[in-house]
Amino acid sequence: MIVKKTLLFLLFLTAKLAVMADVSLPRIFGDNMVLQRDKPISVWGWAAKGENLTIQFHQQTKKTKADKSGKWQVYLEPEMAGGPYQLSIKGKNLVTIKNILVGEVWICSGQSNMEMPIAGWGKIDNYEVEIGNASYPQIRQFKVPNTVSTSLQDNVTGGQWDTCSPATAGNFSATAYFFAREIYQRLKIPIGLINTSWGGTQSEAWTSKKAFEESEYFKPVATAMNQGNVDSILQERKARVLKNIQRAQDGKYSGPANTTNWNKTTFDDSKWPEMKLPGVWENQGLDGFDGEIWFRKTITINKQDAGKPAVLELAKIDDIDETYINGVKVGSISTWDELRKYNVAAGILSEGQNVISVKVTDNGGGGGIYGEAADMKLTIGDHQQPLNGNWKFQVAAISNSTYQGLGPNDYPSLLFNAMINPLLPYTIQGAIWYQGEANAGRAYEYRKEFPLMIEDWRKRWNKGNFPFFFVQLSTFGKADANSNNGSNWAELREAQAMTLSLPHTGMAVTTDIGNPIDIHPKNKQDVGKRLAFIALHDVYQQQGEYIGPVFTSNKIEGSRVVLTFTHTGSGLVAKDKYGYIKGFEIAGADKKFYPASGIINGNTITVESNQIKNPVAVRYNWVDDASEGNVFNKEWLPMAPFRTDNWDGITVKNKYRIDW
Repeated sequence: MIVKKTLLFLLFLTAKLAVMADVSLPRIFGDNMVLQRDKPISVWGWAAKGENLTIQFHQQTKKTKADKSGKWQVYLEPEMAGGPYQLSIKGKNLVTIKNILVGEVWICSGQSNMEMPIAGWGKIDNYEVEIGNASYPQIRQFKVPNTVSTSLQDNVTGGQWDTCSPATAGNFSATAYFFAREIYQRLKIPIGLINTSWGGTQSEAWTSKKAFEESEYFKPVATAMNQGNVDSILQERKARVLKNIQRAQDGKYSGPANTTNWNKTTFDDSKWPEMKLPGVWENQGLDGFDGEIWFRKTITINKQDAGKPAVLELAKIDDIDETYINGVKVGSISTWDELRKYNVAAGILSEGQNVISVKVTDNGGGGGIYGEAADMKLTIGDHQQPLNGNWKFQVAAISNSTYQGLGPNDYPSLLFNAMINPLLPYTIQGAIWYQGEANAGRAYEYRKEFPLMIEDWRKRWNKGNFPFFFVQLSTFGKADANSNNGSNWAELREAQAMTLSLPHTGMAVTTDIGNPIDIHPKNKQDVGKRLAFIALHDVYQQQGEYIGPVFTSNKIEGSRVVLTFTHTGSGLVAKDKYGYIKGFEIAGADKKFYPASGIINGNTITVESNQIKNPVAVRYNWVDDASEGNVFNKEWLPMAPFRTDNWDGITVKNKYRIDW
């Protein structure tokens, strides 16, 4: 018996070592991938210690050997745009990757306005037509899964390269897709998009610990990172969430549940606690919880309505729902901010008691059924039955993110570690970036943080000052967040503009295509195009104006101020029915701003206000809701917001800190 057990163990160990010795590549390498043209192509992976490897691609063959840790890397010679090709790596086993194109590879990163897909929760303008027309097999996207890590990772947790078609385009980053489409239509070369973005995230999460350590300004952040005990804090958070669940459920929670019968009318939910809906569960005792909760409500249907078709409405559900009536699935949506409205087929509803059951899965942030009470109802013909109020509920499972206890903004570098570091050896052309909303409260500090992140990426990638193009914050918020009351969005836009002092950077201005009541404006077509215009000019040497007018200097002449601009293109123009210039304001020594009128003369604009005799400062579009400003060049690219003064703003004292 002992011999038999020993033999089985040796066979298991041998099999395990064989698996460990297999040649493998990081997940960013896969079928349909795009490799960067005209530059040495980095290929790397793992194998057994000292294993000899042969790498073949197109007409190239390279040989290398895995080091003592099993890692290996080679650089293929630069290739011209083309394909499809095949990449093979042969050691003790053979790995083959097919349908590879060589073209332009761009990192696409930031928060939700970069992550925002064409369809899904994004639903950008004209999305159905855009998806139907998205037959671009030479545009491909790799979406890096949203992942946090307290340590540097050498591989992403999943993902695949998707070829752009009407079947896949809905999941593409809208900004990145329209950027790629514009470049492809001009250059006819393959475009690879590595979409590594996460909604609501701060730039500090995307910056490495080493960058904080190397920065004199941010050294206190690095010190706090070194002093903190993340593991003990995570344990405290886990215990707190579990306590919240047990309290909300009268002390009952023993782990993941068997939910097989939870959608059935025969299931006994009499001992389940209740929750008032609509309302996110974080506000009802489940703070910090992400995972799966089932809701059930028993309703009564009269004889006249029994068997008839109906419409079930459940307000909004964050993030994903599966909805059943009497055990029959009537709908499912994976969009966190979409109203749930499901058609109920004839014959599902019966006379007497009927059970509505909803499985809700929340992957992060707020969770549950939320919105307006009037949007929760069952409609049968002309009869409406309200569904707001108390529902039975039960926690079915807690997500790993809850157990980990870390959100992407809880600690610096979490996203750099998990979503950037694994990509670093990959050969790229450059990066596009759409972020800043989450940093607006610390806009002055963003003047240092944003350049720090860009320089950090460039240093860690070790590919020189690669192009880095970004989107300036669009229009959002109230008009009373302005020069006189203070505007953190205006200050953040200024910090972004100041980052243009770094080499090979560019900024797309979007204040004219935002929405003051929607932080996720739906016109992503022009956002992508404006980023592409910068790339086409700066990277691909295309001629023509590529950005809007930029303020350069001012001269005070009595009660008037003459402002000079570059990038005026074919000339300055006010986008107004009557030609009036809007968005300017002037202040005197008292720092109180008043609206100003303006006159265009060549590449200058002269502004004045009847209320200011001795002007000291001029501002343009210095407001959260910057939709009023209407100065463009004749190429219809908007003028960037600016100010001529350097008076302290409302975010000047706000500093980043690790909040444990």
